[in-house]
Amino acid sequence: MAKTAKKAASKKAGKASPKPAAKKTGAPAFTARTAKEITATILDGVGMTAKVAAALAAEKVNILAATGYSASGFRRMATFTLIVDDLEKAEKALDEIGADNIQDQSVIMVETENRPGALERVSRIIADAGIAIYYFYATTSSGRTATSVIKTANDRKAIIALNKAR
Repeated sequence: MAKTAKKAASKKAGKASPKPAAKKTGAPAFTARTAKEITATILDGVGMTAKVAAALAAEKVNILAATGYSASGFRRMATFTLIVDDLEKAEKALDEIGADNIQDQSVIMVETENRPGALERVSRIIADAGIAIYYFYATTSSGRTATSVIKTANDRKAIIALNKAR
């Protein structure tokens, strides 16, 4: 019993912990900027993602973020949504492989630390500014950072709110 009481007292004093205390660093850091996103539909089939990727690569277009889906085996059209380094070349490449309904629009790209709470912080800032988020997609670009693409009801106002909160 004496050993248990001694251990509890040592832990309370911070002496028994073999690991250093976690550093409190505050809220996750982020940067936000506008970007152009291109969306296109194309008749779906086996190899369509490869065909889209090959068409963009042939034009030397780098894909910065992307999502693609056909939703189910019953859907005949696939939808590709991309952020690229050259919008004009991407539109040309997609048109050449038969894409329909090619559109571009403004979105927000947010780079955050890859840690719990990062997306919550960004989305909370946008919500607190009274702005609806229509959709987002995200991925880690390395072990340390994550990229989120966010479409809001008012991207300009959202960017202002995000930059003010940094």
